[in-house]
Amino acid sequence: MNKIGVKNVQNKQEIERLFVQYKDDIYNYLVYYTGNMDVEDIVQDVFIKVITHFDRFENKSNRKTWLISIARHAAIDHYRKQKLKKLFSGKLLTSFLSTEKTPTEALEASEDARELYEAISKLKQSYREVLILRGIQRLSGAETAEILGWSLTKVNVTMHRALKQLEIELNPVAKGGIQHETFS
Repeated sequence: MNKIGVKNVQNKQEIERLFVQYKDDIYNYLVYYTGNMDVEDIVQDVFIKVITHFDRFENKSNRKTWLISIARHAAIDHYRKQKLKKLFSGKLLTSFLSTEKTPTEALEASEDARELYEAISKLKQSYREVLILRGIQRLSGAETAEILGWSLTKVNVTMHRALKQLEIELNPVAKGGIQHETFS
């Protein structure tokens, strides 16, 4: 088997046929699934996974079902990564990287960093570890799994849960921390 998982010319031809036959179906599925017309990168990811894992297809389902399943997982992965980028590369990290800060901006960045640090420190250890490795150190899921001695699935599930918990820590309304007076 070569590096991309295509054992022979016959497999390569079958993958090309799958692409020609199903690329529009995959594209349309992803547009509806994501609600976004800009899904070409995800379609590309789907067919990269098809190439690398083609020899794992066991003919237990039809090929279109297999491709849709890969597309669904690719969309979920894509949006998890986007959420992570948004959280860790938003105002907080860009403000740290900016060298042209006014005193007010520097103070706000410092306050944001303190807030994030405090929120992360309140999380349980497994959540802190995965957030730091994936979000701050920007390691891949596989690298994080190797460091922690976990499966990739455990890293992804823990990251998802950690992000939810971090969001609650950073947003007092979601946590139930801000109470509004009710008038009778």
